[in-house]
Amino acid sequence: MVLAGGGGSASTMKSLPLQILTGRWFMVFASLLIMSAAGATYMFGLYSAEIKSSLGYDQTTLNLLSFFKDLGANVGILSGLINEVTPPWVVLSIGAVLNFFGYFMIWLSVTKKIPTPKIWQMCLYICIGANSQSFANTGALVTLVKNFPESRGVVLGLLKGFVGLSGAIITQLYLGVYGDNLKSLILLIGWLPAAISFAFLRTIRIMKVVKHPNELKVFYNFLYISLGLAGFLMIMIIFQKRFNFTQSENRGSAAAVVVLLCLPLAVVIKEEYSIWKSKKEAQLQLQSPSIDLKIVTENQNTETILPPSATSNGGGEVLVLPTSQKQADSDSVSCWRTMFQPPNRGDDYTILQALFSIDMLILFFATICGVGGTLTAIDNLGQIGASLGYPKRSISTFVSLVSIWNYLGRVVAGFVSEIFLTKYKFPRPLMLTLILLLSCLGHLLIAFNVPSGLYIASIIIGFCFGAQWPLLFAIISEVFGLKYYSTLYNFGSVASPIGLYILNVKVTGHLYDKEAERQMRASGAIRKAGQGLNCVGVDCFKLSFIIITAVTVLGALVSVLLVIRTRKFYRSDIYKKFREEAEKAEKEMAVAGNGAAGPVSETKVG
Repeated sequence: MVLAGGGGSASTMKSLPLQILTGRWFMVFASLLIMSAAGATYMFGLYSAEIKSSLGYDQTTLNLLSFFKDLGANVGILSGLINEVTPPWVVLSIGAVLNFFGYFMIWLSVTKKIPTPKIWQMCLYICIGANSQSFANTGALVTLVKNFPESRGVVLGLLKGFVGLSGAIITQLYLGVYGDNLKSLILLIGWLPAAISFAFLRTIRIMKVVKHPNELKVFYNFLYISLGLAGFLMIMIIFQKRFNFTQSENRGSAAAVVVLLCLPLAVVIKEEYSIWKSKKEAQLQLQSPSIDLKIVTENQNTETILPPSATSNGGGEVLVLPTSQKQADSDSVSCWRTMFQPPNRGDDYTILQALFSIDMLILFFATICGVGGTLTAIDNLGQIGASLGYPKRSISTFVSLVSIWNYLGRVVAGFVSEIFLTKYKFPRPLMLTLILLLSCLGHLLIAFNVPSGLYIASIIIGFCFGAQWPLLFAIISEVFGLKYYSTLYNFGSVASPIGLYILNVKVTGHLYDKEAERQMRASGAIRKAGQGLNCVGVDCFKLSFIIITAVTVLGALVSVLLVIRTRKFYRSDIYKKFREEAEKAEKEMAVAGNGAAGPVSETKVG
């Protein structure tokens, strides 16, 4: 005889610490920490000069290294495919190993602890190290999007925001731990992200989708804390630019950053305590004799009746198959035969249907133009500042400004696009078009060397670069569905290295070296073997960024086609099916639970 309506006995209820550590909000906190150390690739402009001087590279070689860095960071098809068939902890552990190996080998090379590697070896090392970023994104970010499908824009904006902020975070930690030693920065980039990923391997996991009534409010609390962290980092950047900080002051700044990173844990504890308290009160009410109870007499010999979507695992437990799994089991048609027969927008595309979709091709091309141009500017900030005569200390300022505004671009694009979409049916592709046009202003400031314009350009380009990512990944999830999101998410990232190779290596690097050689010939100097090329003046990057501006405008015009093609889709209720599936799953679970007990007789007491 059991009591109906309960959630288990009080003796089987989780303790508060266990509720916190196994809850979905602690998983959000763990994901934020992983993302806050996963954006080391955006710091290339800070330590690239150290690689260039230590190994004697010219600008074209350095830009080639930058390309392989971005190639590794964004070609995450392998991590996506692995994540389709393994739990997230496998992807995170692989990423941690790749991160440490790649950057540790670069550190050994720059510090001359091993013989100077060949260029292809350095390209391989940085590609491997940077590829860990795609594994971290796939393991943590994709998992969280699947756990919170109705808040995907907010989730993408917040987590990608922490990735954008990670450059400034790691910079403060490096100054506090190692001081002003760029070689040690490479070592820090190697061990810190790997350590954080290993610490939360079993925390990140797929959980049953449950809509919390205050879900959006909790994410806003995380946002407010992250804004405070970004504000603190901005203040520290300004003060470090104006004053020479001592090592103890740098350590104090690093300690404050650590405290702010851990502050979301207070939100986690508050929410999980509220959930735990509600469960406890429900148990007490169930056991109270003053409350009407139903005494249910089980017929142990009666055969269990399960709903159509439920099955038994043979051990007495009832398993409910998700709707998507039932459809997959019943669908025996080859994906090669349906690759040109896509479903309606918003339904689950197969991988081939998505890759050969006109919508994906348009989105892919626009991303090549937009992200390729902004990332070229970010990766060349050190050389741009030096050629335009900015002081050396300003270079780290540019990198930190890009990192912070990269963060702001991501959270603004994620949260604002979600609000605009929900309230006004404002399509995300149109917001992507506006961001591409705004980035052109930053490119033109660099091209024509407006006085102090590089500071403003760093802000604009950082913001636009960051804003493109949550918009891109949200559009992919909305148009092509979540069933194969792990793979499609990483396919969208492939546009970045393609754009970077064309605009950075073939255009910017080539034109920089050409101008540097012209200046060297004009001065009568002779280049020695192993000597890097250095260019001075506005002409070093002027033509390159005029070309980048034109390419970005072309990308914006192409993205308008996607706006037109998806306008009806974004006017509809695109999240309706997720609400219906969640309600249906809950009903099926309830029916399965009742059916597993067999026919019952109820007696009302009290």
